[in-house]
Amino acid sequence: MKYRHTIFLTGFPGFIAARLVARLANSDTKFFLLVQPTFVEKAMRELEKIAAANNVSLKNFALVEGDITLENLGIDEKDLAAVQAETTDVYHLAAVYDLSVEKDLAFRVNVEGTRNVNDFVVNIKNLHRYNYISTCYVAGKRTGEILETELEHGAGFRNFYEETKYLAELEVERLKEKIPVTVYRPSVVVGDSETGETAKYDGIYSLINYLRKAPNLLRIVNVGNSAVKLNLVPVDFVVEAISTLARDPLALGKTIQLADPEPLTTRELFNSIARWMGGRQSRVTIPAALVQTSLMLPLAPRISDLPHAAVPYFFLKQTYDTSESTALLSPHGVSCPPFNSYVDKIVDFAIHHPVL
Repeated sequence: MKYRHTIFLTGFPGFIAARLVARLANSDTKFFLLVQPTFVEKAMRELEKIAAANNVSLKNFALVEGDITLENLGIDEKDLAAVQAETTDVYHLAAVYDLSVEKDLAFRVNVEGTRNVNDFVVNIKNLHRYNYISTCYVAGKRTGEILETELEHGAGFRNFYEETKYLAELEVERLKEKIPVTVYRPSVVVGDSETGETAKYDGIYSLINYLRKAPNLLRIVNVGNSAVKLNLVPVDFVVEAISTLARDPLALGKTIQLADPEPLTTRELFNSIARWMGGRQSRVTIPAALVQTSLMLPLAPRISDLPHAAVPYFFLKQTYDTSESTALLSPHGVSCPPFNSYVDKIVDFAIHHPVL
């Protein structure tokens, strides 16, 4: 059977990657999904669900065992030639997203892995688009507004996750003059805006779990502040934006920040969650400096559910320009929903699914 599109995708069966495959799946599209050997069984189960939900034959999907940290992505030489000959579109999502990741692992996966994917991509003869998933936090320790047209800086980084995603994006940026590339920078990805479903509890979920312990008591004292905006985007918006712009010729060569154009301050986020849980918001707000110092104390993670590595992001004076993103997505009717429109969904999901 001849397919209209043949997609090569890394990161499957990860949460965003699996949702993206489900969104892109149709009878005219074939998939080569790079999967590490240890995740093959999980990947097969996920594919069965995706095929059934989209009424697409399992024959449209091929699991390719491999690893982005290996030469030729660990793909057998004969299979490699066939995959490159058929592929028309690439989506590179595989990465280590842990804020406390060790240096060697971060560089091996995020930097060397992306170089290996880049080497794979440049040898695809019929490439329509290379879609690379980065992050807004390549901005590192910069402050103020971060433009979609900006990348290189010397401000430094808070961790090896930020540093290696920055170096990886630099590698992809250099390819824009040679091949068709689009870079996507999501901010903090949270659960689905319709169902609340998520794959892990971190970031804003630490605040949700903190308030869950005693909502009527803990909501009285607000641990957020009005100087910092925490940018959150639901996973369904991220997937819809990527799947839409990957086929839009106007997005070619662009770097697009998938962020909330009107993010709430951490104080507003606290009150939004508190109101949904207990019907009332806070009465007192603690000075930000005191909260930050307290959250870095040795025993703080046990009380707040917020690991030390994540604390700086609740005090980061950094905002993200979305002018390019808005201009490209608006004609397609795609926009980031405001946090208050789905706070109930993600809080309810966390309450009813305490263990993922």
